Amino acid sequence: QEQLVESGGASVQAGGSLRVSCAAPRYVYISNCIGWFRQAPGKEREGVASINTIGGTTYYADSVKGRFTISQDNAKNAVYLQMNSLKPEDTGMYYCVADQRLLSTCARPHLPDDFRYWGRGTQVTVSS
Repeated sequence: QEQLVESGGASVQAGGSLRVSCAAPRYVYISNCIGWFRQAPGKEREGVASINTIGGTTYYADSVKGRFTISQDNAKNAVYLQMNSLKPEDTGMYYCVADQRLLSTCARPHLPDDFRYWGRGTQVTVSS
């Protein structure tokens, strides 16, 4: 059981910014592929971004590229998703995900079923 805990979700206006966090125990954080999926009401879950916590290589979905930034803090065992220029279509439940099996392909797109470990999610709502 990997313990992934999201925080930072909130309701913001379009054009605003928000940072969500994913914290994990040290043994989970190191040497792992950690990322974010989101799910809007009535839609499938989609991959947003991911990072290899060893080398720092990243992946971004086309829909968020240039607006979102995924980063890591080794001292805090945390992965962050900085979201700028938010749009209403960014609304959804944001889930932190992890799977060590994906280390070699972490900078590539993945499907939800590729990740074994999921947090409970944090809600992000963007109003127009």
